[in-house]
This record gives sequence, C-alpha cells and structure tokens, in this order.
Amino acid sequence: MDVAIVGVGLHPFGRFPGVSGIEMGAIAIRRALGDAGVEWRDIQFAFGGSYEVDNPDAVVALLGLTGIPFTDVYNGCATAASALTLASDTIRLGDHGLGIAVGMDKHLPGAFSADPRQYACPSWYGELGQFVTTKFFGMKINKYMHDHGISHSTLAKVVAKNLRNGALNENAFRRKPLSEDEILGSPMLNYPLTQYMFCSPDEGAAAVVLCRAEDARRYTDTPIYLRATTVRTRRLGAFEVHSPWLPVEETVGPTVDASRAAFEIAGLGPEDVDVIQLQDTDAGAEIIHLAENGFCCDGDQEALVADGALEIGGALPVNTDGGLIANGEPIGASGLRQVHEIVLQLRAQAGDRQVPGRPKVGYTQLYGAPGTAGVSILSI
Repeated sequence: MDVAIVGVGLHPFGRFPGVSGIEMGAIAIRRALGDAGVEWRDIQFAFGGSYEVDNPDAVVALLGLTGIPFTDVYNGCATAASALTLASDTIRLGDHGLGIAVGMDKHLPGAFSADPRQYACPSWYGELGQFVTTKFFGMKINKYMHDHGISHSTLAKVVAKNLRNGALNENAFRRKPLSEDEILGSPMLNYPLTQYMFCSPDEGAAAVVLCRAEDARRYTDTPIYLRATTVRTRRLGAFEVHSPWLPVEETVGPTVDASRAAFEIAGLGPEDVDVIQLQDTDAGAEIIHLAENGFCCDGDQEALVADGALEIGGALPVNTDGGLIANGEPIGASGLRQVHEIVLQLRAQAGDRQVPGRPKVGYTQLYGAPGTAGVSILSI
C-alpha cells in the first residue's frame, strides 16, 4: 500500500526562552493538521521523536485525549527518519489510514555530552578526551580531503551557501550570511573545521501528516508521495562516530546502505532527484554525503561546489532551506524539517528559495551517532 504526505507543520528553529519542547511539538502538529485540513480527533495513530523530551506522547495533553496509540522514538540524529519510517509502515501494513509523525527538542547551548559507556564504548575513551563528536567529524573530513583532493575553501563555500539559503528561510536559526573569509577566519575547533563550519544544537519541532495514497486527495490537491523511507546501522569496518578501534579492512557507512535500499524500493536513481536535503552536521558532512548518497563520485565535489551546482538554481540543489548549518539541530525534529522543506519544494511553495523548473522528486538523508542513517524519497 502506497503512502502520501498530506500535511506538514513546523515550529521555527532557534532559541525560544519560556517555550517547552512539548509546546513546540503541539504548535508543529496544529500547523500540520491545518495544512492537511483535518482535526486532531481524525488522527488514528502517532509516532513522536525526541532526545530531551522523555515522553513526546505527552503532547496529547495539549491537543486532546483521544486514546490513540502514540509511540515514542529515539534513534540519535536519525530519530525523525525512524519516526517517519514507523508511521509509513503502519499505513503500509493496513493497521491505520491516517497518522502523524512529530519531532521536538529543546537543547541547551553547546555541544552534546554523554557517558561513552552508554554508546558501547569503554570509559577510557572518554577519559582520554576522545569521546567528542567534533573531533570525529574533523578527523573524517580531514582524511577525506587528503584522499580525494577537497580544499579548505570548498568547506567554506558549502557553509556560505547554506547560510545564504538560511537567510531566505523565515524559520531558520542563523539568518545572517557570512563571507568565505569570515568562515575560514573563525576559530579552529577541530582541524580542518572552524567554528562556523559546524551546526548548533538548538530548539524546534516539525510534524508530518500521512495517509493511504488512495485517500490523499480527500485532504489536499497537492499530495506528496512517500516513495521510500529506510533506516540502516553501521557494519563492521565502517568509520563511524565513537569508534575506539577499526578493523584493517574498511567498508562503506550506513548512509550508503540506506541510500541504496531507498532507491531500490522507490524504483529510482540519483539521476532522478531534483532537490536534496543532506545531513550537514558540519560542512564536511555535506561533502561526504553527496558521494555516499550516489549524487557524485568521491572528489567530484570540488568542481560541483566551485561551479555552483549545489545552489538553489544549480543542477544539484542541496539544503535549500539552509540545512543544519543555518537551522541548527533539534535532534528529534531535524529530519522532519528536511521533509517539510522537500514537500514545499515539490508543491512549488518555497518562495524565494524555490528550485526552478518545478522539481518532481525530492530526497532527504540523516546521519548520526553511533553510526545510523535514514533516507527518504518523495515525489509528486
């Protein structure tokens, strides 16, 4: 059974003193319901994702106590992809016909912290200062740049592009464009990544209303079809976050596996995609994920970025709403923010950041610790 997205809603990303994560989730849900033209009482099931909010299902207290099954999800930075996959599968299996996936989070400023033992890492890994995500991302892109001829200036160009896109997005956290010189000249955090090359944990929420594809036009004149949604974890030999050791033989990361599976399910290929959302935890991640998702070969990114291919009007528009670099990353909501943007693009409702030529196929990808990836493919 095919699945359609008939409503999307977003609480802006950023910092909102006095507004709880649950309240942001309720706002996103109400906006998604309004977009779909349905009431909360019409919703038959829900999945909610969050890192900071222990029980996202508590949002029902702000919406109405209707007794629906509401399941909470956490899967690192792939939380939203996991919630979307479970919601989609619930409809595909015929259990229910109309449901919602919502993500919400409210993070404190600064980097995330955790006990390495909770990630199946030894305690010494943290005691020696190795359990730091910025260190991992710096190491990963540094090796990739060495192996494939990617320049430091290309990283700055990616950030500048995403901040320009964010300036066009009223819901983005960072809306001030920066020059490449400003980005390169900001403090070095973990070589080769400077301060402005990383995203920031922040606050926000997003929601998506889904239904059986055959019923979609009961709710909207512009249904968007969820052609595939997949989640994959790392295999032995993949260089992933929080790996204290690696075998000699290297294998591809979970993004490659998730992407290949999604394209197979959808019956499409990278060449069919018109607009893309990639996990840009840092500038290097967007570079690496372009190749891991099959949109180019390793090393081709240098020319693609220089030629403007990743711009809104380019041949391969990526992160048209500013991505994580401009929006920040409230973990539970980030992937549904990606879906929100793709839906707007496919409906031709993205305003000043609309991709020209009426895109027909959109793509989203998430990646997070300790090595989990999610991919979704949408089409008109």
